[in-house]
Formats: sequence, structure tokens, C-alpha cells
Amino acid sequence: MTTTGEKQELTIRLCGPRGFCAGVDRAIQIVVLALKKYGPPVYVRHEIVHNRYVVEGLQERGAIFVEELDEIPEEHRHCPVVFSAHGVPKSVPADAQARNLFYLDATCPLVSKVHKQAMRHQRLGRHVILIGHAGHPEVIGTMGQLDEGSVSLVETVEDALRFEPPAGQPLGFVTQTTLSVDDTAGIIEALKQRFPDIQAPAAESICYATTNRQEAVKAAAPGTDLFLIVGAPNSSNSRRLVEVAEKAGTKRGLLVQRAAEIPWDEIRDISVMGLSAGASAPEIIVAEIIEAFRQRYDVTLDLAITAVEDETFPVNRELRDVPLTTEDMAFVNGTL
Repeated sequence: MTTTGEKQELTIRLCGPRGFCAGVDRAIQIVVLALKKYGPPVYVRHEIVHNRYVVEGLQERGAIFVEELDEIPEEHRHCPVVFSAHGVPKSVPADAQARNLFYLDATCPLVSKVHKQAMRHQRLGRHVILIGHAGHPEVIGTMGQLDEGSVSLVETVEDALRFEPPAGQPLGFVTQTTLSVDDTAGIIEALKQRFPDIQAPAAESICYATTNRQEAVKAAAPGTDLFLIVGAPNSSNSRRLVEVAEKAGTKRGLLVQRAAEIPWDEIRDISVMGLSAGASAPEIIVAEIIEAFRQRYDVTLDLAITAVEDETFPVNRELRDVPLTTEDMAFVNGTL
């Protein structure tokens, strides 16, 4: 153990890219812009992104979160409703139209791309295999684009080995955007060995941000005593980052939402720590966690940058005429 004065020395390998991706940034911006243009309340179906800090910040601005459209009171049917970044089944916009609701779709464009890939498979007569996690909103949304019985969910290599396709029907596959790249490769390989004619999507399904964050964690993890991932327990991409860190060599991976969740008594004797954040975790929490470690350790930051992201996705046409203040942009970017 090396100490400087009374504090133990600690090197934090800070990953880049980390935190908000373009799809999350766009989704949060849509809610903020809708609140500015139409005034509160703005309803949001499901968490706009999987992060309590973001959700609570939007609630303070006037957003109301619901799980289903029938929770919107009759007297608020004129208020906008926003669909989350994870995407929704086709039945949801149809229900909104039947209720005469004005809705804004904040589905990440990369999730929408997977929807189109799945629908293309179906249009070409293929039975669709969706590689993903049961119950995740993105999986529910993607399966909800297709006719009942035309899509099967495969979660593991074991599922792929057990899967029995409809007799005589060609196959095509797509994947949830937030999966582990390495784990998904194993599932795809198992499917291809069993079904050599299975058709891949026209383009990669796992999104660039998921891949970039996993590659940065993979590069930073070897030799670390601890690897902290900032993210929510229900965030698929954040949970995958913990798994990637552990497979890449860290002694312990840990998912935390805030600095208050760090089990300080369990991690005292560490000298090298990795730190990254899932795609829905704001940078302000990363800063909060670094500060918490500075209070307890003599911290040296070591940047572990493996890619630079400059992607942006435009918001809905209805909102493009609404200006954002500097404070609005700081919230949207996760620095406030």
C-alpha cells in the first residue's frame, strides 16, 4: 500500500467514451423541448432513459412519468406524451391515436433501425430471431413491431442450441442494441452453426455507443482492483459493462447509481480503479464519484480513451424551432 500523507494513493482509469450517447441526449432533449414549447405537464411513457437522476430532474421541470397511456387523466388528454428512447410496440402509437393523444416519439434512431431490420426479415418471409433480454423495454418494443408468432427471443447460447424454428421457414436475426458484443458473437455463432442459411441484418444491430463503451472498459480493466460502472440496475448496457470489466481482468466490478452507494468498507485497499458510465448515466454523477474518492484517496486520473464520438441525432420536427438556454443544454448533456 502506497500512501501520501494520510491518504492512500489511487489511480483512477477514467474511460472514454462514457456516459450519455446521442440517442439518450436526443431523448432527454425532446422532453425538455416539449416542456418549453407546450408547458407542463408533459407525460412520458416509461422512464425516458434508465436513470433516476435524469427522471427526477425532468419531474422537477414538469414531466409526469406513466407506464401506460390509460394513466393520463381525461383533463390532460391535450398534453403531449413522449415515448421513451427504448422504443415501443406498434400498439402504443395506435392506442395514442385512438385516444386522440398528441405524441412525440423519442425512440433512439439506432433502435428504430433494428425495428426496420426485423420488419425487413418478416417482409422477406423469414422467421425472426431476436437476440436480447426478456422483459427489457427495447425487446418488448422490437417484438411488438412484428406479427404474433413471427419472432422468437433467444437470450443465451443454450437458447440458441435448443431453438426449434418453424418447419420450412427461412430465418433472419437481429439483436438488442445494448448487448455485450462478445456474448452476442457466441450466440450468433451457435445459430450459424445450426442454421447455415440464417440471414444477418443488413447492418450491425449493436449500437456504436455500446461497442465503444465496452471497448474502453475492456482496455482499462486489466490490472485494476476495482471497476466502477455508473448506471442503473435496470440499464442493460450498464450491466453489460460490469460483465465486460470482470471478463477483461478487473478483480471486482461494481454497478452504482450515486457515490452514496459505494461500499467504502469493502474497497479500502485498492491502488488502481477503473471508472466508466453507462449510456444513460450523466457526467455530473461521474464527477460526484471522482470527488468522493478524492476525499478519501490521493487520486491520480489516467484517461483511457479508445474512441471519440461526435454523432448527433436531430429531434422531432415539431420541436426544432424551440431554443434551449445554456442551463437547458447543460442538463441535456448531463453536466448539470
